[in-house]
Amino acid sequence: MTAYRRLILLALALATLVVVFGAYVRLSDAGLGCPDWPGCYGQFSPLRAAADIRETHAADPQGPVSLPKAWKEMIHRYLAATLGLLILAIALLAWRRRGAPGAAPRLAAALVGVVIFQGLLGKWTVTLLLKPAIVTAHLLGGLTTLALLAWLALHARAGAQVEVPRGPISLITLARAAFALLAVQIALGGWTSTNYAALACTDFPTCQGSLWPAADYANAFHVVRELGMTADGEVLPLAALTAIHWSHRIGALLAATVLAALAGSLLRRSVTRHLGAVLLAALAAQLALGIANVVSGLPLPLAVAHNAGAAVLVIVMVWITHSLRGVRVPASAAHRREGHAGRENSYA
Repeated sequence: MTAYRRLILLALALATLVVVFGAYVRLSDAGLGCPDWPGCYGQFSPLRAAADIRETHAADPQGPVSLPKAWKEMIHRYLAATLGLLILAIALLAWRRRGAPGAAPRLAAALVGVVIFQGLLGKWTVTLLLKPAIVTAHLLGGLTTLALLAWLALHARAGAQVEVPRGPISLITLARAAFALLAVQIALGGWTSTNYAALACTDFPTCQGSLWPAADYANAFHVVRELGMTADGEVLPLAALTAIHWSHRIGALLAATVLAALAGSLLRRSVTRHLGAVLLAALAAQLALGIANVVSGLPLPLAVAHNAGAAVLVIVMVWITHSLRGVRVPASAAHRREGHAGRENSYA
Protein backbone atom coordinates (compact mmCIF):
# COMPACT_ATOMS: atom_id res chain seq x y z
CA MET A 1 0.00 0.00 0.00
CA THR A 2 2.98 2.34 0.38
CA ALA A 3 3.40 2.63 -3.39
CA TYR A 4 -0.36 3.17 -3.75
CA ARG A 5 -0.34 6.03 -1.22
CA ARG A 6 2.68 7.63 -2.87
CA LEU A 7 0.96 7.46 -6.26
CA ILE A 8 -2.10 9.21 -4.81
CA LEU A 9 0.06 11.94 -3.26
CA LEU A 10 1.85 12.44 -6.58
CA ALA A 11 -1.51 12.75 -8.34
CA LEU A 12 -2.73 15.19 -5.67
CA ALA A 13 0.33 17.40 -6.15
CA LEU A 14 -0.09 17.28 -9.93
CA ALA A 15 -3.82 18.05 -9.68
CA THR A 16 -2.98 21.14 -7.62
CA LEU A 17 -0.50 22.21 -10.29
CA VAL A 18 -3.06 21.60 -13.07
CA VAL A 19 -5.69 23.72 -11.28
CA VAL A 20 -3.29 26.58 -10.62
CA PHE A 21 -1.70 26.47 -14.07
CA GLY A 22 -5.16 26.31 -15.64
CA ALA A 23 -6.01 29.54 -13.81
CA TYR A 24 -2.80 31.07 -15.17
CA VAL A 25 -3.75 30.03 -18.73
CA ARG A 26 -7.24 31.50 -18.36
CA LEU A 27 -6.14 34.73 -16.68
CA SER A 28 -3.39 35.33 -19.25
CA ASP A 29 -6.02 35.00 -22.05
CA ALA A 30 -4.33 31.89 -23.47
CA GLY A 31 -7.39 29.62 -23.38
CA LEU A 32 -7.69 29.72 -27.17
CA GLY A 33 -3.95 29.71 -27.82
CA CYS A 34 -4.61 26.52 -29.77
CA PRO A 35 -8.08 26.84 -31.29
CA ASP A 36 -8.56 23.10 -31.84
CA TRP A 37 -8.45 20.04 -29.53
CA PRO A 38 -6.65 17.87 -28.45
CA GLY A 39 -3.73 19.02 -30.60
CA CYS A 40 -2.67 22.41 -31.88
CA TYR A 41 -3.59 22.95 -35.52
CA GLY A 42 -3.67 19.17 -35.77
CA GLN A 43 -0.14 18.82 -34.37
CA PHE A 44 1.08 17.34 -31.10
CA SER A 45 3.02 20.47 -30.13
CA PRO A 46 3.09 24.20 -30.98
CA LEU A 47 6.58 23.68 -32.36
CA ARG A 48 5.23 21.63 -35.24
CA ALA A 49 2.31 24.04 -35.67
CA ALA A 50 4.47 27.18 -35.51
CA ALA A 51 3.84 28.19 -39.14
CA ASP A 52 0.05 28.08 -38.71
CA ILE A 53 0.23 29.91 -35.40
CA ARG A 54 2.40 32.70 -36.81
CA GLU A 55 0.11 33.07 -39.82
CA THR A 56 -2.97 33.38 -37.60
CA HIS A 57 -1.21 35.82 -35.29
CA ALA A 58 -0.05 37.97 -38.23
CA ALA A 59 -3.63 38.20 -39.51
CA ASP A 60 -4.90 39.27 -36.05
CA PRO A 61 -2.09 40.44 -33.71
CA GLN A 62 -4.60 41.27 -30.95
CA GLY A 63 -6.36 37.92 -31.26
CA PRO A 64 -6.19 34.91 -28.93
CA VAL A 65 -3.56 33.00 -30.93
CA SER A 66 0.19 33.47 -30.52
CA LEU A 67 3.12 31.13 -30.01
CA PRO A 68 3.55 31.91 -26.27
CA LYS A 69 -0.19 31.44 -25.67
CA ALA A 70 -0.17 28.19 -27.63
CA TRP A 71 2.63 26.83 -25.44
CA LYS A 72 0.75 27.79 -22.27
CA GLU A 73 -2.38 26.04 -23.47
CA MET A 74 -0.58 22.90 -24.61
CA ILE A 75 1.54 22.61 -21.44
CA HIS A 76 -1.72 22.67 -19.49
CA ARG A 77 -3.08 19.90 -21.69
CA TYR A 78 0.10 17.82 -21.25
CA LEU A 79 -0.14 18.17 -17.46
CA ALA A 80 -3.86 17.30 -17.47
CA ALA A 81 -3.26 14.23 -19.66
CA THR A 82 -0.50 13.04 -17.33
CA LEU A 83 -2.84 13.49 -14.37
CA GLY A 84 -5.49 11.43 -16.16
CA LEU A 85 -3.03 8.57 -16.67
CA LEU A 86 -2.00 8.70 -13.01
CA ILE A 87 -5.63 8.54 -11.89
CA LEU A 88 -6.25 5.57 -14.18
CA ALA A 89 -3.24 3.80 -12.62
CA ILE A 90 -4.60 4.58 -9.14
CA ALA A 91 -7.97 3.07 -10.05
CA LEU A 92 -6.35 -0.09 -11.42
CA LEU A 93 -4.22 -0.50 -8.28
CA ALA A 94 -7.24 0.14 -6.06
CA TRP A 95 -9.20 -2.66 -7.74
CA ARG A 96 -6.25 -5.02 -7.61
CA ARG A 97 -5.92 -4.36 -3.85
CA ARG A 98 -9.61 -3.91 -3.14
CA GLY A 99 -9.44 -6.12 -0.04
CA ALA A 100 -6.71 -4.02 1.57
CA PRO A 101 -7.59 -1.32 4.14
CA GLY A 102 -7.75 2.13 2.61
CA ALA A 103 -7.92 0.98 -1.02
CA ALA A 104 -11.35 2.58 -1.78
CA PRO A 105 -11.78 1.07 -5.28
CA ARG A 106 -15.24 2.58 -5.83
CA LEU A 107 -14.02 6.07 -5.05
CA ALA A 108 -11.05 5.57 -7.37
CA ALA A 109 -13.38 4.39 -10.14
CA ALA A 110 -15.66 7.40 -9.60
CA LEU A 111 -12.60 9.61 -9.90
CA VAL A 112 -11.87 8.13 -13.33
CA GLY A 113 -15.40 9.09 -14.40
CA VAL A 114 -14.91 12.65 -13.16
CA VAL A 115 -11.63 12.94 -15.08
CA ILE A 116 -13.22 11.68 -18.30
CA PHE A 117 -15.99 14.28 -18.01
CA GLN A 118 -13.37 16.90 -17.13
CA GLY A 119 -11.55 16.06 -20.36
CA LEU A 120 -14.77 16.63 -22.31
CA LEU A 121 -15.24 19.98 -20.57
CA GLY A 122 -11.69 20.90 -21.58
CA LYS A 123 -12.53 20.09 -25.19
CA TRP A 124 -15.78 22.08 -25.09
CA THR A 125 -13.99 25.03 -23.47
CA VAL A 126 -12.00 25.37 -26.70
CA THR A 127 -14.51 24.27 -29.30
CA LEU A 128 -17.34 26.38 -27.82
CA LEU A 129 -15.06 29.45 -27.61
CA LEU A 130 -14.80 29.95 -23.83
CA LYS A 131 -18.53 29.87 -23.15
CA PRO A 132 -18.75 30.98 -19.47
CA ALA A 133 -20.92 28.05 -18.32
CA ILE A 134 -18.46 25.52 -19.76
CA VAL A 135 -15.34 27.27 -18.45
CA THR A 136 -16.85 27.58 -14.96
CA ALA A 137 -17.85 23.92 -15.00
CA HIS A 138 -14.31 23.05 -16.10
CA LEU A 139 -12.90 24.96 -13.12
CA LEU A 140 -15.31 23.22 -10.73
CA GLY A 141 -14.43 19.86 -12.28
CA GLY A 142 -10.76 20.48 -11.60
CA LEU A 143 -11.43 21.32 -7.95
CA THR A 144 -13.72 18.29 -7.64
CA THR A 145 -10.87 16.11 -8.92
CA LEU A 146 -8.57 17.75 -6.38
CA ALA A 147 -11.04 17.17 -3.54
CA LEU A 148 -11.56 13.49 -4.42
CA LEU A 149 -7.81 12.90 -4.60
CA ALA A 150 -7.35 14.57 -1.21
CA TRP A 151 -10.08 12.36 0.26
CA LEU A 152 -8.51 9.28 -1.33
CA ALA A 153 -5.10 10.22 0.10
CA LEU A 154 -6.53 10.64 3.60
CA HIS A 155 -8.50 7.40 3.30
CA ALA A 156 -5.41 5.47 2.18
CA ARG A 157 -3.35 6.95 5.03
CA ALA A 158 -6.01 6.04 7.57
CA GLY A 159 -6.36 2.48 6.27
CA ALA A 160 -3.73 1.08 8.62
CA GLN A 161 -4.97 3.06 11.62
CA VAL A 162 -7.60 2.64 14.28
CA GLU A 163 -10.66 4.88 14.39
CA VAL A 164 -11.73 6.52 17.64
CA PRO A 165 -15.04 8.34 18.21
CA ARG A 166 -15.98 11.01 15.74
CA GLY A 167 -16.70 14.64 16.46
CA PRO A 168 -20.08 15.83 17.77
CA ILE A 169 -22.92 16.06 15.29
CA SER A 170 -23.14 19.85 15.66
CA LEU A 171 -19.50 20.26 14.59
CA ILE A 172 -19.90 17.87 11.67
CA THR A 173 -23.01 19.75 10.52
CA LEU A 174 -21.17 23.07 10.76
CA ALA A 175 -18.27 21.66 8.73
CA ARG A 176 -20.61 20.39 6.02
CA ALA A 177 -22.42 23.72 5.85
CA ALA A 178 -19.09 25.55 5.60
CA PHE A 179 -17.92 23.23 2.83
CA ALA A 180 -21.18 23.74 0.91
CA LEU A 181 -20.87 27.54 1.19
CA LEU A 182 -17.23 27.33 0.07
CA ALA A 183 -18.34 25.37 -3.01
CA VAL A 184 -20.96 28.00 -3.86
CA GLN A 185 -18.41 30.79 -3.35
CA ILE A 186 -15.88 29.06 -5.60
CA ALA A 187 -18.57 28.71 -8.28
CA LEU A 188 -19.30 32.46 -7.95
CA GLY A 189 -15.57 33.16 -8.21
CA GLY A 190 -15.34 31.02 -11.31
CA TRP A 191 -18.33 32.83 -12.83
CA THR A 192 -16.68 36.17 -12.03
CA SER A 193 -13.41 35.11 -13.64
CA THR A 194 -14.88 33.50 -16.75
CA ASN A 195 -17.06 36.55 -17.41
CA TYR A 196 -14.10 38.91 -16.86
CA ALA A 197 -16.08 40.72 -14.15
CA ALA A 198 -13.24 40.99 -11.62
CA LEU A 199 -12.62 44.64 -12.51
CA ALA A 200 -16.28 45.70 -12.53
CA CYS A 201 -15.66 47.03 -9.00
CA THR A 202 -12.27 48.63 -8.39
CA ASP A 203 -12.85 50.02 -4.89
CA PHE A 204 -13.23 48.28 -1.53
CA PRO A 205 -15.33 47.70 0.53
CA THR A 206 -17.74 49.63 -1.69
CA CYS A 207 -18.34 48.99 -5.38
CA GLN A 208 -18.39 52.02 -7.66
CA GLY A 209 -18.70 54.10 -4.50
CA SER A 210 -21.81 52.31 -3.24
CA LEU A 211 -22.67 49.46 -0.89
CA TRP A 212 -25.48 48.47 -3.24
CA PRO A 213 -24.40 49.38 -6.79
CA ALA A 214 -26.68 49.41 -9.81
CA ALA A 215 -26.74 45.83 -11.07
CA ASP A 216 -28.41 43.67 -13.71
CA TYR A 217 -28.85 40.25 -12.08
CA ALA A 218 -31.07 38.81 -14.81
CA ASN A 219 -28.41 39.00 -17.52
CA ALA A 220 -25.59 38.34 -15.04
CA PHE A 221 -26.77 34.84 -14.19
CA HIS A 222 -28.28 33.76 -17.48
CA VAL A 223 -26.19 30.60 -17.93
CA VAL A 224 -26.71 29.65 -21.59
CA ARG A 225 -25.02 32.48 -23.49
CA GLU A 226 -21.82 33.41 -25.26
CA LEU A 227 -18.86 35.11 -23.63
CA GLY A 228 -19.50 38.85 -23.19
CA MET A 229 -23.02 38.61 -24.59
CA THR A 230 -26.53 38.49 -23.20
CA ALA A 231 -28.88 35.65 -24.08
CA ASP A 232 -30.33 37.93 -26.80
CA GLY A 233 -26.93 38.43 -28.41
CA GLU A 234 -26.41 41.97 -27.10
CA VAL A 235 -23.16 43.10 -25.45
CA LEU A 236 -23.24 42.23 -21.75
CA PRO A 237 -23.72 45.56 -19.92
CA LEU A 238 -21.53 46.82 -17.10
CA ALA A 239 -24.48 46.47 -14.72
CA ALA A 240 -24.47 42.71 -15.35
CA LEU A 241 -20.72 42.47 -14.70
CA THR A 242 -21.27 44.50 -11.52
CA ALA A 243 -23.96 42.04 -10.40
CA ILE A 244 -21.58 39.14 -10.92
CA HIS A 245 -18.75 40.81 -9.01
CA TRP A 246 -20.93 42.03 -6.16
CA SER A 247 -22.53 38.59 -5.75
CA HIS A 248 -19.05 37.14 -5.39
CA ARG A 249 -18.26 39.65 -2.64
CA ILE A 250 -21.50 38.92 -0.77
CA GLY A 251 -20.78 35.21 -1.11
CA ALA A 252 -17.29 35.78 0.26
CA LEU A 253 -18.72 37.52 3.33
CA LEU A 254 -21.18 34.69 4.04
CA ALA A 255 -18.69 31.90 3.39
CA ALA A 256 -15.95 33.59 5.43
CA THR A 257 -18.31 34.07 8.38
CA VAL A 258 -19.25 30.38 8.51
CA LEU A 259 -15.68 29.19 7.85
CA ALA A 260 -14.41 31.46 10.64
CA ALA A 261 -17.10 30.07 12.98
CA LEU A 262 -15.95 26.55 12.09
CA ALA A 263 -12.32 27.49 12.72
CA GLY A 264 -13.28 28.91 16.11
CA SER A 265 -15.14 25.73 17.05
CA LEU A 266 -12.17 23.60 16.01
CA LEU A 267 -9.75 25.79 17.96
CA ARG A 268 -11.77 25.32 21.15
CA ARG A 269 -11.22 21.54 21.08
CA SER A 270 -7.76 20.17 21.80
CA VAL A 271 -8.06 17.26 19.36
CA THR A 272 -9.00 19.54 16.44
CA ARG A 273 -7.02 22.67 17.36
CA HIS A 274 -4.48 22.12 14.56
CA LEU A 275 -7.30 21.89 12.01
CA GLY A 276 -8.78 25.17 13.18
CA ALA A 277 -5.41 26.92 13.01
CA VAL A 278 -4.76 25.75 9.44
CA LEU A 279 -8.28 26.72 8.32
CA LEU A 280 -8.01 30.18 9.88
CA ALA A 281 -4.63 30.80 8.23
CA ALA A 282 -5.86 29.65 4.80
CA LEU A 283 -9.04 31.74 5.11
CA ALA A 284 -7.14 34.88 6.16
CA ALA A 285 -4.70 34.50 3.26
CA GLN A 286 -7.53 34.03 0.76
CA LEU A 287 -9.44 37.07 1.98
CA ALA A 288 -6.28 39.19 1.84
CA LEU A 289 -5.61 38.02 -1.71
CA GLY A 290 -9.17 38.83 -2.77
CA ILE A 291 -8.97 42.37 -1.41
CA ALA A 292 -5.49 42.89 -2.86
CA ASN A 293 -6.73 41.85 -6.30
CA VAL A 294 -9.48 44.49 -6.20
CA VAL A 295 -7.42 47.43 -4.96
CA SER A 296 -4.37 46.66 -7.15
CA GLY A 297 -6.25 46.11 -10.42
CA LEU A 298 -6.01 42.30 -10.71
CA PRO A 299 -2.28 41.73 -11.38
CA LEU A 300 -1.70 38.28 -12.85
CA PRO A 301 0.43 36.85 -9.98
CA LEU A 302 -2.15 37.85 -7.36
CA ALA A 303 -5.06 36.59 -9.48
CA VAL A 304 -3.37 33.18 -9.90
CA ALA A 305 -2.54 33.11 -6.17
CA HIS A 306 -6.23 33.75 -5.39
CA ASN A 307 -7.15 30.67 -7.44
CA ALA A 308 -4.45 28.69 -5.64
CA GLY A 309 -5.92 29.87 -2.34
CA ALA A 310 -9.28 28.41 -3.31
CA ALA A 311 -7.59 25.07 -4.04
CA VAL A 312 -5.87 25.15 -0.64
CA LEU A 313 -9.17 25.85 1.11
CA VAL A 314 -10.77 22.90 -0.66
CA ILE A 315 -7.99 20.57 0.49
CA VAL A 316 -8.19 21.92 4.06
CA MET A 317 -11.97 21.41 4.15
CA VAL A 318 -11.61 17.85 2.84
CA TRP A 319 -9.07 17.24 5.62
CA ILE A 320 -11.43 18.66 8.26
CA THR A 321 -14.49 16.77 6.99
CA HIS A 322 -12.57 13.52 6.80
CA SER A 323 -11.08 13.99 10.27
CA LEU A 324 -14.45 14.70 11.90
CA ARG A 325 -15.80 11.37 10.65
CA GLY A 326 -13.60 9.84 13.34
CA VAL A 327 -10.25 11.09 14.58
CA ARG A 328 -7.70 8.43 13.74
CA VAL A 329 -4.57 7.52 15.70
CA PRO A 330 -1.94 4.81 15.11
CA ALA A 331 -2.95 1.43 16.45
CA SER A 332 -0.14 1.44 19.05
CA ALA A 333 -1.36 4.74 20.47
CA ALA A 334 -4.94 3.49 20.53
CA HIS A 335 -3.91 0.43 22.56
CA ARG A 336 -2.04 2.60 25.04
CA ARG A 337 -5.22 4.59 25.59
CA GLU A 338 -7.39 1.56 26.30
CA GLY A 339 -9.00 1.91 29.67
CA HIS A 340 -8.68 5.69 29.59
CA ALA A 341 -12.22 6.99 29.82
CA GLY A 342 -13.43 10.26 28.47
CA ARG A 343 -11.88 10.24 25.00
CA GLU A 344 -14.97 11.94 23.65
CA ASN A 345 -14.50 14.69 26.24
CA SER A 346 -11.58 16.01 24.20
CA TYR A 347 -14.23 17.44 21.87
CA ALA A 348 -15.94 19.24 24.73
